[in-house]
Amino acid sequence: MEKAVTILTILLLPHYVMTQTNINTDQLALLSFKSQISSDPFHFLNESWSPAISVCRWVGVICGSRHQRVKSLKLSNLALTGRIPRDFGNLTFLVSLDLGNNHFHGNLPQEMAHLRRLKFLDLGLNSFRGEIPSWFGFLHQLQVVNLRSNSFTGSIPPSLSNASRLEILEISTNLLEGNIPEEIGNLHNLKSLSIEQNQLTGSIPFTIFNISRIEVISFSYNSLSGDLPNGLCNDLPILKELYLSGNKLDGRMPTSLSNCSRLQILSLSGNNFDGPIHNEIVRLSNLQKLYLGYNHFTGIIPEEIGNLVNLVDLSVENNQLTGSIPNSIFNISSLQSLLLWGNNLSGCLPGEIGNLTKMQFLNLKENRFTGEIPKDIRNLVELEEFDVGFNSFSGSLPMEIFNISRLRTIQLSDSNLNQH
Repeated sequence: MEKAVTILTILLLPHYVMTQTNINTDQLALLSFKSQISSDPFHFLNESWSPAISVCRWVGVICGSRHQRVKSLKLSNLALTGRIPRDFGNLTFLVSLDLGNNHFHGNLPQEMAHLRRLKFLDLGLNSFRGEIPSWFGFLHQLQVVNLRSNSFTGSIPPSLSNASRLEILEISTNLLEGNIPEEIGNLHNLKSLSIEQNQLTGSIPFTIFNISRIEVISFSYNSLSGDLPNGLCNDLPILKELYLSGNKLDGRMPTSLSNCSRLQILSLSGNNFDGPIHNEIVRLSNLQKLYLGYNHFTGIIPEEIGNLVNLVDLSVENNQLTGSIPNSIFNISSLQSLLLWGNNLSGCLPGEIGNLTKMQFLNLKENRFTGEIPKDIRNLVELEEFDVGFNSFSGSLPMEIFNISRLRTIQLSDSNLNQH
């Protein structure tokens, strides 16, 4: 019997030693990480991360039940300052890493390429610098990468496309330059791609518009140029949000946009688009926010725009639009913001303007409107800002408008209205 017990002990000992070594490896890696923390104002790590306590009970640490290895590290929003040490790459069972909204800095160590099980990575809202590592492409399990609001430089590595399971790629608000690599279009599982507020140039690769599962594309505030492909929405059946504002895009608005039938937000403001606002856009029946301001659109606002019955924000300011405001706009009862200023719009405001009872921001300045302001304006009980300056109105501003309790700003400069 004693012999059997001895044999069993010998058989189990290597597993026991290996398990202990692995736990110790994780503990040493985290203690090395702790040693690189120069500021822990809330003392979370100082008080909890002690060799005298099991690493699986440390603040922010979760261990897997099977291997008793560190599988999750969540230290977001703790105002920590520090760097990631090379030893961090020894946390080879790590599945989720969240260091978001702290003050971490420095480069990401090459050794992090060993984190082959990693699925979730959030390093957003820190001060990391250097180039986005090409070794991200070796982390084939990655599903979420958030590097937003750091100081990463250089170009977007094409090797990112090797992380084929990636669903969310958030690298906005950095200092990235160069072109968007065509290889990004190979990320067929991508649902959200955000690279806004960088210094990217060149045209938008057509391959992006072949990612059939994508729901959010956010490229605003770069220096992207060229026109949008005419087949823009042919392969984007579930696209919900498209942000392209603040670039140097030009040409006509593609009529194929109407094929993005689930689109809820379309932001094209601050570019060099020209030509008319085409009627096809009214097929976007789910559209809630439409931003077309600061372009060179000409012609009229299509009467059919009233078919966008879910519209909350409509911004077509600072273009070269003519004609009157379509009466159908005043039937969009969900409208909260209507910005039409800086065009060549004319005509009178109809009494139907009183239908916009949810309106909060109404800006009609710098146009050629005439006639009186309808008394029905009093129905805009949610109104906060009202600007009709630099027009050719007549008569007086209806006194009823002053009964709107939320109204903070009224601008009547050079509107021709009598002011009492």
